[in-house]
Amino acid sequence: MITMEYRISDKMKALKPSAIREIFKALTDPTIISFAAGNPSPESFPVDELARISADIFRDSSTAALQYSVTEGYPALREDVKARLANRFNIGRDFDMTIITSGGQQGIELLCKTMCNEGDTVLCEEPSFIGALNAFRSCGANLVGIPMDDDGVDIDALESAMKSNPRAKILYLIPTFQNPAGTCMSLEKRKAAYELAKKYNIIILEDNPYGELRFAGEEIPTIKSMDNDGVVVYSGSYSKVLSAGMRIGFICGPEEIVQKMVVAKQVEDVHTNIFFQMLCHRYIAECDMDAHIADIRKLYLHKSGLMLSELDKNMPDCVKYTRPEGGLFLWCTLPDNIPQPELIKRAMAKKVAVVPGETFNSDPNKPSQSFRLNYSTPSDEQIIVGVGYLCDAVKSML
Repeated sequence: MITMEYRISDKMKALKPSAIREIFKALTDPTIISFAAGNPSPESFPVDELARISADIFRDSSTAALQYSVTEGYPALREDVKARLANRFNIGRDFDMTIITSGGQQGIELLCKTMCNEGDTVLCEEPSFIGALNAFRSCGANLVGIPMDDDGVDIDALESAMKSNPRAKILYLIPTFQNPAGTCMSLEKRKAAYELAKKYNIIILEDNPYGELRFAGEEIPTIKSMDNDGVVVYSGSYSKVLSAGMRIGFICGPEEIVQKMVVAKQVEDVHTNIFFQMLCHRYIAECDMDAHIADIRKLYLHKSGLMLSELDKNMPDCVKYTRPEGGLFLWCTLPDNIPQPELIKRAMAKKVAVVPGETFNSDPNKPSQSFRLNYSTPSDEQIIVGVGYLCDAVKSML
């Protein structure tokens, strides 16, 4: 019998587990239809190519793959990332530095750890990515959510928040196929947010894990591509275009900041998994990454179209939902007369899992009438059956 009193730190005591990670535990039941995950489709993994390259690495470069390496990242992969950022997104200036992180999630946490003292403020979209919100909370940061329109954050509300929060250090944005909303920030708002960040001396953390997954509409330049002043730290990842389990992410930002992030990373994990860095580099060097991404776009165009088609046919008009042009998610909002918690309870009774909207709020105790749906993970049959159950549940509550 344990008699020890465990004195958990204040900043971790108040931190709740990610609702999405908790939902994952329930998904071990194979009969559950999950619209709750943020996983890439299993169909998107280039298994045969990765198997061949893995065998080559262990045959020809096993010592390098199994030994310690440099914190900044496998040099060849860093060069790959820099080249693709420059060629694909016009990202990277003389003052920038690129490093490899353990997924995009680590880059987010490292920046907050580097920039924020406990009690400093991080401004973020409302709603926003739960993984980032918990990373900020774990560093003792104060979160202030900025309301969103269909084309991104409310710029007037953003400036008001900057004025009223002098300890604001970071503005966290997911401008392209926002998680959870699936929407895109307009070019005008990207430019406006950049100018405000300069004016109030706040670093923008631009999180862009879905940027290469556009399957409709026109490309919009990243905020980092406008950065001639060292305002933006850019976070990206190969999780959605190659493999989520490899945990290969990257950061590109002003060298003065990124060098301190390297020191923080040395404390956390010494370096990102070197074998998977080598595997990622070899895939980029030997395979057609652009053709692979084009295939993923076609897959998600189909899956999102199927989900939207089923919603359009069966969901009552009082329920509003976004129509994404890329990424993995769409966002549903219920009318006030349908309690969201009850709907989610009824959906789960039918073994359909979705993520409640309050999970993505800067204040998780603030109620929400919305929920997030993911279309990349379920099969076509699961999309049809699961959306049907959701629609039936809504109709039963009207």
